Order: sequence, then C-alpha cells, then structure tokens
Amino acid sequence: MTTNAVSHRVAAPSSGLLRAMALGALAMAALQLFVVQVKVVRGASMEPSLRDGDRLVVDRIVCALGAPSRGDIVVLRSPIESGVDYVKRVVGVAGDYVALRGGVLFINGTAADDSACFPNGCDVAETRVPEGHVFVLGDNRPVSADSRAFGLVPCELLHGVVRARLWPPARVAAL
Repeated sequence: MTTNAVSHRVAAPSSGLLRAMALGALAMAALQLFVVQVKVVRGASMEPSLRDGDRLVVDRIVCALGAPSRGDIVVLRSPIESGVDYVKRVVGVAGDYVALRGGVLFINGTAADDSACFPNGCDVAETRVPEGHVFVLGDNRPVSADSRAFGLVPCELLHGVVRARLWPPARVAAL
C-alpha cells in the first residue's frame, strides 16, 4: 500500500513585491509626515464649523512654504500646553491690526464680517501682527483658548491648514 504524499508549498513573495510594499510604506510615511495629516477635533471651541470628533485633513505644505491666509482654519501646537494641538481660525496675518471691542472683531480698523460676535467677550487692544506670526480665534469664542489668552502665534507652531472634513460621513466637506 502506497500513499501519495501531497506537498503543499506556499510561494514566497517575490523580492520585487517586497520592494514595492516597502516603497509604498515609506511613501505613506513621508506623505503623513510632510504633506497631509488626519487630525481629530477635541472640544467645542470651533463650533459650529467643526465639532468634537470631526476628522480633518490637514495640509502641511502651506505652512512649510509660508504663512496661511486670513480665514484659514489651522492646526497649531499649543503655545501654553506641551503636547497639545489646537484647531483655530486665522483672523490676523502679518501686517494686520487686530482688535476686539465689545465682542466685535476689528481688522485694520474695520469691523469684520464675523458671525462669531460674542457680547460678553474680553476686549483686546489693537495689536499689530508681525511677520512670521498669526492671530487666531476659535469660532465658539466664549469657550475658546486662543490669541486672546496666549497672544500671537509664531508660524513655526502651525502644523498646517485644514482642507477637508472626512468624518462623520454626513458632514464630509472641503473646508
């Protein structure tokens, strides 16, 4: 009685496939480090624009090449809390004069078209934004820690500009 032994062999992945997978992993890591990141919103300081738990696509190139524009939503390293990132709106860029009076935002002496007025907000004396800095505010000003609390933000603290919301699915949008 003879038995036929069946040999099952699993082919090893080719070195070309392994190389392609390694290059793909390196490309994804470089993309995450230098081009875009996904960040999660924590807190209510940007409501109603952004909500707690929203997932955001952050463009890291813009800040590497220069300062963001007025109105951009940015992710920044907190100037006052180590290891904490904030999401805020840029309201003042280099050369701007920014002030808050009676809850109204003034940019270069003119009241801003700003739906985030807050009658009980703190006043900020007119401040000139120097080169290499921005003035940021949260859209939900009564609960936001922003330039009113920590002053002007050096551009080197900016991680990038928010370009899109990926989550939740019902609120997916370019920003």
